[in-house]
Amino acid sequence: MNVYWFKVGRLIAVFASKATQMHHDGTQHNNMPDDRIDQDKALAARPSFSIRLRIILAFLLIFCFSVGITIGSIIFISRLNAKFEFFTYAENFASTVQEARRYEKNFFLYGSKSDLYDALGSIHSASSQLAGAPEEIRSIVKQTDFKLLTEDLRNYEQLLNQLTTKLSAPGPQVNSRDAELENLLRLHGHRILSLASALVNRERQKVSTATRSYMLTAIFLMGVNFLAMIWIVTELTRQILQPLGRAVKYTQRFAAGDFTPIAPQRKYRDEFSDLAIAINHMMYEVKEKQEQLVQSRKMAAVGTLTSGIAHELNNPLNNISLTTEALIDGMGDYSEEQKLRMLQEIFTQVERASGTVRNLLDFTRTEYRLEPISIQGLIQTSLKLVNNELQINNIEVETDFAPDLANVRGNFHDLQQVFLNLFLNSIQAMSNGGKLSIIVRPDNAKHLRIDVHDTGCGIPKENLDRIFEPFFTTKEVGKGTGLGLSVIYGVIEKIGGHIKVDSEVGQWTKFSVYLPVE
Repeated sequence: MNVYWFKVGRLIAVFASKATQMHHDGTQHNNMPDDRIDQDKALAARPSFSIRLRIILAFLLIFCFSVGITIGSIIFISRLNAKFEFFTYAENFASTVQEARRYEKNFFLYGSKSDLYDALGSIHSASSQLAGAPEEIRSIVKQTDFKLLTEDLRNYEQLLNQLTTKLSAPGPQVNSRDAELENLLRLHGHRILSLASALVNRERQKVSTATRSYMLTAIFLMGVNFLAMIWIVTELTRQILQPLGRAVKYTQRFAAGDFTPIAPQRKYRDEFSDLAIAINHMMYEVKEKQEQLVQSRKMAAVGTLTSGIAHELNNPLNNISLTTEALIDGMGDYSEEQKLRMLQEIFTQVERASGTVRNLLDFTRTEYRLEPISIQGLIQTSLKLVNNELQINNIEVETDFAPDLANVRGNFHDLQQVFLNLFLNSIQAMSNGGKLSIIVRPDNAKHLRIDVHDTGCGIPKENLDRIFEPFFTTKEVGKGTGLGLSVIYGVIEKIGGHIKVDSEVGQWTKFSVYLPVE
């Protein structure tokens, strides 16, 4: 019996050592990945150019463009107002000169000195208007035209003064009709009016041309402003919608089980960079929680298998104990050949117990890597873990593997948990015995199909669409968490596979697992 307890202690020590190693591996695996830290640093290290700043700059650009148009309009209106003041000034000047010409004609027709004096007063008034013209008016008229107008006005005024002096001279009055003087007055008066009229007409033509140009410019600037606003809106929309689209793709990729950290896509950092960092952190946290959930389900499965594992260990240990006792008691009576055979039997039973512990340790490992897996070996190994449960519940197992099956790509321990949970669900559904069938066939060039079929109690139709939801369970309170099938669904989706279920209440249930081939 001492040998029996020695072997038990040795197996427990091995199991504890493996469990400790598993814990260290899990701790190392749970450390934050370096690639996520690097990607987060790369996202945060870029120069900042926020969306808020871009919107402000866009509105400043529109504001500056509008201010430019406004200033141009103000300048144009100011110049146009100066033109209209010139027209008013020119009309008043021409009206005064015409009034002087009218008095001049009346003088030559009727000989009244008062008309001559009135003409002289009017021309004095016109001279004062011209001499006192504001700088704005002078800037409109060319210097040569202004000088010519001033000379003609001065000559006209001098002629009127000559005529007035001639009429005021003592002595007998001469004929007031001086043909030469009259012709000179008419010549200079006509030149003054013609020049003033030409200046007004020329400026009117300039105003008309400037108004047309301004209208065309306004239409052009309106078009430019419209196109600029379309470009700004389009660019801002693109710079907002593109990162949003990438964020949607990241979340879809995340939902599909791809936890690759988000890498920088642009040369500058904005609010979406903070969103990417937050998504990276969220993916890391969800991945950690998912791995913890998977591990907790493994531990729950181990708890479910405890009685079977104890039975699997107890049988070989009993055989070892009996053989060892017999060998100790009859050490001198047995031949060397018999002793060797008994030791070989002990070694075989030790290997059997070690295999059970090794399968359990393999199942509870936390390391994750994708590798080619033999589906037949995977299912056979999983069946060994529930072999005692199958025997206790009087369940017949039937396997059907198609020849020359390709390897699937996945994580051995995760897929072992998938089938172990499916087998345990089937066993619980066949508490009064039944038949468990596993059929493996190629589904297409990319997937293998594994059907797990049992003759248990079945699943109601209204629950088929909900059984993969987290925390949904039809078991009694305290007998199920509703996480088993949701974990299965997540593990299969993570490696690019999918799972379906069909059932008939009281008859059967079939889970179809589709796994990607290597």
